[in-house]
Order: sequence, then C-alpha cells, then structure tokens
Amino acid sequence: MGAIDTWCNGFTLEHRKRWETVIEAQGLALRIRKNDDDSFIEPDGMLARMDEIGFSTLLLPACEIPEHALPFAYERYTTSPELVTRLAKAHPGRFYGLFSLDPTTGQAGVDEAARALAQKEFVGLHIHTHSWDRPFDHRDYYPYYALAADHDVPVIMQAGSSGGLLPSECGKPVGIDRPAIYFSRVKFVLSHLGWPWTEEAIAMAMKFPNVFMGTAAWPPHRWPGVFVDFLSGQGRGKCMLGTSFPTVGHRHALKRLAGLGLEAGVEEEYLEGAARRVFSRI
Repeated sequence: MGAIDTWCNGFTLEHRKRWETVIEAQGLALRIRKNDDDSFIEPDGMLARMDEIGFSTLLLPACEIPEHALPFAYERYTTSPELVTRLAKAHPGRFYGLFSLDPTTGQAGVDEAARALAQKEFVGLHIHTHSWDRPFDHRDYYPYYALAADHDVPVIMQAGSSGGLLPSECGKPVGIDRPAIYFSRVKFVLSHLGWPWTEEAIAMAMKFPNVFMGTAAWPPHRWPGVFVDFLSGQGRGKCMLGTSFPTVGHRHALKRLAGLGLEAGVEEEYLEGAARRVFSRI
C-alpha cells in the first residue's frame, strides 16, 4: 500500500526534451521538475524512487500519437499504450493506464477505447479537455461516458484553465453537472483543482456522490485555502492526489503535503483511500 498518483504524464527520459521545447517555444509560465531525484527517469529508476518515498501506483494517461497531431499536441506527452501494457505486466499493481480519448474520431474512437478497457492494464478514461475545446456535457463525450458505465471505470479530466495556449472555457467544472446526473453510475474526477474555478469544482463534488476532485499540476503549498478546508472537512474522501508529472514531482508533492499539517486520516484518504475506491480496478 502507498500513495497513488492519479495523473502522471510520460516520465521517461525521452519526454524531457519535448517539455523543454514546448515551454520555450510557447513562452509558457510553466515549470517542470529538474532535480535529478524528482525528474524524468527510466522505469527501473522510477520504481526505485517510488519504493523509497512511499508511492504504490502511478496512473498513466496513454494514447497513440495520431498522424494529425500538431507539434505540441498533448498526445506527445503521454505514455504509449504499448509501454503502459509492458510496465503493468512486468510490475503488477505499480503502473496502470488511463485511455486518453479523442472525441473527434466518432465510432472508431469509441471502439478503440473499448478495446483498451477490455485489458486489465487500463483502469479508466482520461480527457485532456483543452485539446478538444468541448465542455464536459458536449454530446461527443456521451458515448465514452456510457462506455465507462458499461465497464465500471471512472473518467478523469482536466478541469479549469489550460496551462498551454489552448481555450480554457471548456474546462469550467459546472460542465459536469448534466453528465453526473445522466450517468449516475460513472465516477468523474475533476482534476487540476478546477482552478481558477475551484469553488465551482467543490460545488460539483459536494452536490454529487459520483464527482470527485484531483490535484494534478498543483503542489500542496499552492492550493487555495478553500480547497484545503474542503479536503479536511466535507471533502474528506472526495479528493485525490495527482501530480501531472513533471509539473509536480512525487517527492516534491509529499514534502509540501507534510507542511500542511493535515490529520493522519485526511492525509491517508487524499494519498490513496479515495483513489482506491474510485479506480476500483487497481
């Protein structure tokens, strides 16, 4: 048992240059972890790091890079499905895939997602929201939500503003309102705190038993006070760790979390309890 990262981008050394290039080319106000003990590393090194600091499992958004993908498309920063499968089989319980869907591909995309979820190595669906400029209640997502219901897996999505030069309005957390009503058996995880609409994300998590929040890309010392209060109170069991590595490192996340002085039970729920209930295949 140990901490679970519900959103870890590609962590191998080949991904480092891709991140450095996009940040420089687009002038993004985005930092990535560069310390050798918390940055990009090959799988054996990552496993050793996880064991050292107390991480049990990494959930890895995964998809193939389509021919039409632009130079800075999110698909280039995910883990390949082939690598996810290989890691998951070689190290049971340590790595799993989240199928990163493309709502522009119609039935072919839904079929591809179904093939992924037929494998035990994939434990949920993933939406990089801003790549598609569609709110969460857009009709193109509904076949995927139905698929998640059929397979009893959650859907995790980036909520809030885009970190890159992509439209942000599609990430407004209130967009999950109708899907959460219609697909009451599907668990939805609003990641990235929903910032700058964090209170809106909290409202959705409070309203619906099937809506949760994730902290990917936000280290604990940067959390809005309203989220810290929610995590420790009504949101206990509704919030889960995510790093969006390499924007937050695993060592960095734990160090900053310790600085909040949370109750042991609150911290345990955040680090692994909520994730194990939501991602029931792990």
